[in-house]
Amino acid sequence: MDRTIIYPITTQQDGLRVEQFLRRMGYSAQNLASIKRMPESILVNGVPCYMKHPLAAGDQLQVRINEQKCSEKIPPVYAPLSIVYEDEDLIVVNKPAGMPIHPSLNHYTGSLANALAWYYQEQGKPFIFRCCNRLDRDTSGLTVVAKHLVSGSILSAMTKKKEVRREYLAIVCGKISPESGTICAPLGRKEGSIIERFVDFEKGEPAVTHYRLLDEKNGHSLVSVRLETGRTHQIRIHMKYLGYPLIGDYLYNPDMEWITRQALHSHRLSFSHPITGQWMEFTAPLPEDMQKVLEG
Repeated sequence: MDRTIIYPITTQQDGLRVEQFLRRMGYSAQNLASIKRMPESILVNGVPCYMKHPLAAGDQLQVRINEQKCSEKIPPVYAPLSIVYEDEDLIVVNKPAGMPIHPSLNHYTGSLANALAWYYQEQGKPFIFRCCNRLDRDTSGLTVVAKHLVSGSILSAMTKKKEVRREYLAIVCGKISPESGTICAPLGRKEGSIIERFVDFEKGEPAVTHYRLLDEKNGHSLVSVRLETGRTHQIRIHMKYLGYPLIGDYLYNPDMEWITRQALHSHRLSFSHPITGQWMEFTAPLPEDMQKVLEG
C-alpha cells in the first residue's frame, strides 16, 4: 500500500530532527526502522533526507510509505463488504454475524481478512491485514482496519491506552435491574478449555464493563454496553455474572429460541484519526436478527 503523508513544520517543532518529530506524531521505533529501508521515504521540501536531518519552521516533511508485500496466509476470497468509511489510512467495516475476523483452521477462506484481501486485489493494491478491534465471529458490527504500518501502529497503541471508545448493543434475558451500573469482575481462562473464560477473583485479569438499559420487550432487555477493558468474551461473561445472560450465546447461555447467535452488536466506534488527529465517530444500526427479537 502506497501512502504519502505531508507534515507542515511549525515554530513549535523548529529544530527537531525528523526522527524526533515522527516519534512525537506516534510513529514507533519499528515504524521508523521499516520506513528507513524504503526508497526515498523521507523528503524535506522535496529533497530526500536522513532521519537525523534537522527541521525548520516552514519546512514541509513528506513521509512516503511503500508496502508491496501482502499477508501471505490470507488468500483473497470474494465476500460482500459493508464499508462504513474509508480513506488512505484506515477502513471501517460493519461486519456481519457469522464472519470471523481472520482465517483459522476451521474458517480458512470466509473471514473479513479474506474479503478485504480480495477488495484490494481488485484495485491492484497490496494489503497487509491489521485489524485494531477484533470481534468474535458471531458478534456483528463495527471494526476498524489499518491500511499501512503507521496507522496500524498508532491505532494499536491507542487501543492499548483505551483511547478507542467502543459501545455495544446486547439483548439479555429478563428485565435488567439496576437499570445501569458498572461490573468489575476479573476474568480468567476456564480450566480444560482454550475458548471459555469465567469470573476468577483469584487469578483473573481486571475487567470493567459499564451498562445501561435502553429498552425492555418480550421478556428481554436491550442494553448499551461500554468496555473499559477488552478481555475475551468480557460482555458475555459479565452480563451472565450479573444474572442477565445474552440470548443465543452457545457457550454461556445456549438458548436459541429467539436468535441463533449471541445477541451482541458493535454499535458505536469513536477515536482520533491516527494521522490527522480528527475525531471520528461511526455507528451501525441494530441488525435485523436482533431487531426481530425486540419486535416479537
